[in-house]
Amino acid sequence: MTRLFTIADLFCGAGGAGAGLHRAGFEVIGFDLHPQPRYPFTFQQEDALTADLSDFDAVWASPPCQDYSVAMKHHVKSGAYPRLITKVRDRMPNVPWVIENVIGAPIPQQSTMFGENGVMLCGTMVGLKNVWRHRLFLSSFPIPTPSQCSHLEQPMNPYRTTSRKRDGIEKGAMQHYANAMGVGWMKGREIGEAIPPAYSEYIGKYLIEKIRGKE
Repeated sequence: MTRLFTIADLFCGAGGAGAGLHRAGFEVIGFDLHPQPRYPFTFQQEDALTADLSDFDAVWASPPCQDYSVAMKHHVKSGAYPRLITKVRDRMPNVPWVIENVIGAPIPQQSTMFGENGVMLCGTMVGLKNVWRHRLFLSSFPIPTPSQCSHLEQPMNPYRTTSRKRDGIEKGAMQHYANAMGVGWMKGREIGEAIPPAYSEYIGKYLIEKIRGKE
């Protein structure tokens, strides 16, 4: 019988990444400093920076992104949110791991000659043609890019009036967007902070391959 691998989902939020990791085949345990009543898997309200990671087969982390975000620069006062990527990376155990963040974070978009492994994903790379939502992923091993972005169609944008009118979803636009991303169980701010599960499902399969390669 194939053993079920466990993964720690740090800064888990309402479970966008966790859902994809579950689909990839992991037993997922989420950690977050704040209550997450809609997190769909085992949840521990605990500081992700001090959680015990010693018994996990892999680790996923999605630390706060607001202070890195290029799109949020005009909304967020500099220094108002922590920059935790270095702290998170420094405490990763000797198992396969992934750190996710936004464009603007200090994560390479491809593997570098200095031994850093990074990849950028867009929704169009993983079958979400109306969701762009570019995100960066730093990992302990190389992850291939599935394809190039395909921006032939404009993405859904619940924050823009012209986009809502174009898509005919002026009422309930945020929930339509959540459904398009694959996080229909989320509400309000949870949706804006989530990544589509398709991203972590894609990467999760490579995580499992890496774990099996070590056994």
